[in-house]
Amino acid sequence: MAKEYGYVRVSSTDQNEDRQMNALQEKGILNKNIYMDKVSGKDFNRPEYKKLVKKLQAGDILYILSIDRLGRNYEEIQTQWRLLTKEIGIDICVIDMPLLNTRNGKDLMGTFIADLVLQILSFVAQNERETIRKRQAQGIAAAKAKGVHLGRPVKKAPDGFTELIKLWEKKKISLKDVLVQCDMSESTFYRRIREHRIVSDKRK
Repeated sequence: MAKEYGYVRVSSTDQNEDRQMNALQEKGILNKNIYMDKVSGKDFNRPEYKKLVKKLQAGDILYILSIDRLGRNYEEIQTQWRLLTKEIGIDICVIDMPLLNTRNGKDLMGTFIADLVLQILSFVAQNERETIRKRQAQGIAAAKAKGVHLGRPVKKAPDGFTELIKLWEKKKISLKDVLVQCDMSESTFYRRIREHRIVSDKRK
């Protein structure tokens, strides 16, 4: 008996998948049959997607909200679409694009239209991804040009750091206590010691 599955993808852990989940649930897809990855759409090396593909059998139906949720690489979207619909033999329904529903238009004209729409949308998906990457690169370059520090804020050594180092080296204070007073991780503490010694040597 044919089963219905859903696939959800968001690019990172801080993106919200609710819109995709709601759309699939409205189609009656059971939560246990919905597979979700929180990774980039640049390729199909995704753990949940791989599990889903192994689960699919001929006659099953796969729902996705939009083609860019399947992926953002033009050639790989085409390859995966052929794998799913031709080799495995499932149907795919792209919810926000009714023309990409392989259950409809099984004749030559219907297939031609669906293939044409798929090529256009997968091209748009990849082009959008490349545009986003260019904008990110331009933003980073502009920020660096302005002297903006990117990444985590640098943890500065506290006042009296030299005295704390001396106490720790003389074993009058434990490493644990030093880390608490400096509000640092162990790796950051040792890094600050190295930097402190380099500065001290230059002053001599």
